[in-house]
Amino acid sequence: MNSREDEKLAWAAVAALTWQLELTPKPGLPDPRDLDARVTRRDHRALRWSAKALVPGLAAMAACARRNGAATPELRAELGAIGRCTEHSMQLAGGGHRGATWVLGLLVAAAAMEPGARGRELAAIAKKIAAHPDRRAPRRPSRGSSVSAKYGAAGARGEARAGFPHVRRALDVLAKARTAGTPEPYARLDALVTVMSTLQDTELLYTAGPHGLRHVQAGARAILDAGGTTTDAGVEALTSLDTDLQGRGWSPRGSGSLLAGALFADAL
Repeated sequence: MNSREDEKLAWAAVAALTWQLELTPKPGLPDPRDLDARVTRRDHRALRWSAKALVPGLAAMAACARRNGAATPELRAELGAIGRCTEHSMQLAGGGHRGATWVLGLLVAAAAMEPGARGRELAAIAKKIAAHPDRRAPRRPSRGSSVSAKYGAAGARGEARAGFPHVRRALDVLAKARTAGTPEPYARLDALVTVMSTLQDTELLYTAGPHGLRHVQAGARAILDAGGTTTDAGVEALTSLDTDLQGRGWSPRGSGSLLAGALFADAL
């Protein structure tokens, strides 16, 4: 694999993130309905623009993984340093994708390290990378780590160290829906809702607390129990949850990032 392949992986990851952004209606998450930023306070065009700022960093992560060739502590430390620089560049471009940097960065690194890996294999390789501590990480606690410590939630690090179980779950939903002939947008919405139904989203825990997290999970399960987003009852439940979350200002951002990771792994 060469630098051109590294850049291809980076663009594939950003394409997956863009697909997630374009999906609509997403309960509590930015989508094309938000072009005036009234609902989520994030202009959808700005999010698409800032997503492109991830490309150089993701390509650097791919090159780093390809050069190291193994899931070593040194690789983990280098990826962490590149990731922090990438987040800084992305914030300068408008921000909005911090969680996606972590998810996509690990999966891109896994794809570069093992070019033949696909789907669940990528998650397994990413797990090996994430198993090592980031020795160069800042000592100060982040919002996510503080919430994880307070409530015992796995958080983004725990999700990666477990081999991205929600990415794998989303991949399963996509495969099953496509086999059943479900149109792609609905398959992706069902995958998102499936992730929302069980994910311990630290962003939600921070803004809404445990009660709010359970409320969102229950709303997502109600959509699935109604038959998913292809049924009238499921659409009604989806609309109800979306209206509720927009009114409360709650955003399940962790689920959106993990769906982007699943779409990247699926696209390969």
